[in-house]
Amino acid sequence: MTANHKNASYRMLFLVATPKLTKKAVDLFNQSDVPVQYIFHAQGTASSEVMDMLGLDGVDKNILMSMMPKAFAGEMLTKLQKKLHLGMPNTGIAFTVIISGGSGHIVQLIDSLQPEVNRTLLERNDAGMAGSEYYMIMAIVNQGFSEEVMNAARPVGASGGTVFHSRRIGSAEAMKFWKISVQEEREVVMILARKDEKQAIMQAIGKSCGMQSEAQGMVLSLPVDGVVGLD
Repeated sequence: MTANHKNASYRMLFLVATPKLTKKAVDLFNQSDVPVQYIFHAQGTASSEVMDMLGLDGVDKNILMSMMPKAFAGEMLTKLQKKLHLGMPNTGIAFTVIISGGSGHIVQLIDSLQPEVNRTLLERNDAGMAGSEYYMIMAIVNQGFSEEVMNAARPVGASGGTVFHSRRIGSAEAMKFWKISVQEEREVVMILARKDEKQAIMQAIGKSCGMQSEAQGMVLSLPVDGVVGLD
């Protein structure tokens, strides 16, 4: 990675939405020449009461994820909110988290977006994102324990989450060295939480679904510096 790349500021943009809206977002990303995109199939975890309140007719979700320069990410959040009407019933949310860089070829692709973003746009996004009060909490647990995660998180502030499946690919030798045994099939529960609720949610999940429990969970959080679709 070159010196310019080391000093660059990048964001990972996440969109959690219905499959129909995710397709529209992909079209928007393609129109904007965003070179790297990933889609995951997921499920919402909101209770039926919350689903009714929000006017949602199902829990099938997609997660669209893409890396891009900070100022470009801020512009894409604005475009997503306008085109997908995020925040309205049966839509979704979009947010960005801070990342420090990536492999050389990927960074070169992402940096190709930067010339389209002028200094005025950069300054506007810096000002708009500085006061974000949200964190992305991720709980990685054994398969079948996502509901236990949400049962622990809801009483301390989590209104809902998104679940997607993954597979552990870590070293078997390392697992033996640390004397731990974790299922290969894992579930990832992603919860967007306010800053003042983050610690309580993480502690509740850790207490109920930590490494010493059957869930064998790991919990981490990442700061969110921009979000649309939430009040």
